[in-house]
Amino acid sequence: MKILSFLQEGRAGLAVQSGPEWLDVSRADPTLPTDVAVLLGDPQWQGRLARAAERAPRLDLPTVKFLSPLRAPQKILCVGLNYVDHVAESPYKQQPTYPTFFPRFASSLIAHEQPMIRPRVSDQLDYEGELVVVIGRQGRHIGVQRALEHVAGYTIFNEGSVRDYQFKSPQWSVGKNFDGTGACGPWFVTADELPPGGKGLRLTTRVNGRVEQDASTDDMIFDVPTLIALASEAMTLLPGDMLVTGTPAGVGFGKKPQVYLRAGDLCEVEVEGIGVLRNAVADEAVVQEAVPA
Repeated sequence: MKILSFLQEGRAGLAVQSGPEWLDVSRADPTLPTDVAVLLGDPQWQGRLARAAERAPRLDLPTVKFLSPLRAPQKILCVGLNYVDHVAESPYKQQPTYPTFFPRFASSLIAHEQPMIRPRVSDQLDYEGELVVVIGRQGRHIGVQRALEHVAGYTIFNEGSVRDYQFKSPQWSVGKNFDGTGACGPWFVTADELPPGGKGLRLTTRVNGRVEQDASTDDMIFDVPTLIALASEAMTLLPGDMLVTGTPAGVGFGKKPQVYLRAGDLCEVEVEGIGVLRNAVADEAVVQEAVPA
């Protein structure tokens, strides 16, 4: 099942795909949350969606504005250096023996077809196409063998990274959390529609139509069950939490010479079985600071 969060004439809603059509389940059941992160907190969410879909009207997709499918997750846990070829193009070179976890904050999120913002304090905005695992069941100290039982589904991420700020210190968090740089979408796909653990999916990133990243999720150093098990050693994973699983080689930072995103560029991340996340780049608007009287 594909689940879409949208805004239409000021109304937030949820839709599910049925064949070539999208059904506006929020019209049928206005009590449904419109944020998948909140929806997954209800143990009966699948049944509620199925019942609403039976009586839901068709959604006119061209008339809606996409919303990020997950807008208020309790955790967005990202993984750096999780593809062998990306490690080779990075400053680190040595393959990690433990995942490089770091946080993203919901304030950085944008949706499909919303502008990715190049900040006015930097000209080093970079793209990173990634597969996102969405947790559907709470757990702590989750074993590898049972880790996939905690996965509700998947979506796509373009982790816009402001490289000069990322490397100002050993901690990457500032460069990974500029407003308007974390593109997520276009929708959420339930786990039953994809191979277990999202294995073997082709991930492609294009900038202005040119392929910059092209890899398989089989190339991850730490696969999805391993990431879930290791993360849950430290923290309780909750329904709606996002695990952003890392990017393959081909980022602008790793090129010689380095190439960064500019206003007007169109960045697309495609993951097989999910869809295409598309965002144009725009410069941050200059806000006139108030001058004391």
